[in-house]
Amino acid sequence: MKKYTDTGKKDTRSGFGAGMTVLGRTNPNVVALCADLIGSLKIQEFIDENPERFFQVGIAEANMMGMAAGLTIGGKIPFTGTFANFSTGRVYDQIRQSIAYSGKNVKICASHAGLTLGEDGATHQILEDIGLMKMLPGMTVINPCDYNQTKAATIAIAEYEGPVYLRFGRPTVANFTPEDQKFEIGKALLLNEGTDVTIIATGHLVWEALIAAEALEAKGISAEVINIHTIKPLDEEAILKSVAKTGCVVTAEEHNYYGGLGESVARVLVKNQPAPQEFVATNDTFGESGTPAQLMEKYGLNNKAIEKAVEKVLKRK
Repeated sequence: MKKYTDTGKKDTRSGFGAGMTVLGRTNPNVVALCADLIGSLKIQEFIDENPERFFQVGIAEANMMGMAAGLTIGGKIPFTGTFANFSTGRVYDQIRQSIAYSGKNVKICASHAGLTLGEDGATHQILEDIGLMKMLPGMTVINPCDYNQTKAATIAIAEYEGPVYLRFGRPTVANFTPEDQKFEIGKALLLNEGTDVTIIATGHLVWEALIAAEALEAKGISAEVINIHTIKPLDEEAILKSVAKTGCVVTAEEHNYYGGLGESVARVLVKNQPAPQEFVATNDTFGESGTPAQLMEKYGLNNKAIEKAVEKVLKRK
């Protein structure tokens, strides 16, 4: 099994901030809008270097989306920033009508996604955002796994024409992907080759999948691990190729199993190559207040849960 090294835990939101700093220096059309959360989005350096390209909208997220849509008409590439809950649920109508329907080149950048937002509790821990965004025609949905990949994704989406939802988080997590990586939208990454089961993970669950694969190897189970950072458009070819070899799949995500990555994978399989599948995701529930580690343990979103799901799906082959 290929070994990956955690080079030092970092929060993925800081990867976004670092990517914005690069864009501020390299792409004069990139502008940033924020709903009173500069510190949380880690974009102070972008603002300091490009004050004329920053718009502090205040706690008026719907207005922010409308402003962003308008800025694209003048050739700007707007990056909006607030918590994932406020980036999607609070402003869904504005995104649908003003951005997605008209194909505006807006980058909706959402921090503090999922349970790992932590102590702020269920009202802020959106677990439905991937589903909301992937259902919008023409919307690209990206959920990177660590600091380096989030930075690379932030830079890459500026070159992509069309609306994008970029999801990242608050806690410090393992940083293990290459610092100099090229981010390819819609292209899955095969992290570990295996023959017995396919583990398809996204976001914070990718590192947990690698830990699970190592534990499974010690039990004589060969797990193939795929990082799906782009949930839409989905890399169907990579999924089908892997499952043709292993014969079963586990999907892992920090999201409700309704509407998430797992459902997208299931759709691909049922249309092309039916195979047993188990889901590691929240089970149609809201979250609660707690530390990220406590919540991931309670709601079954860690390497132990992935191991159990693998053992369960293998019995169905």
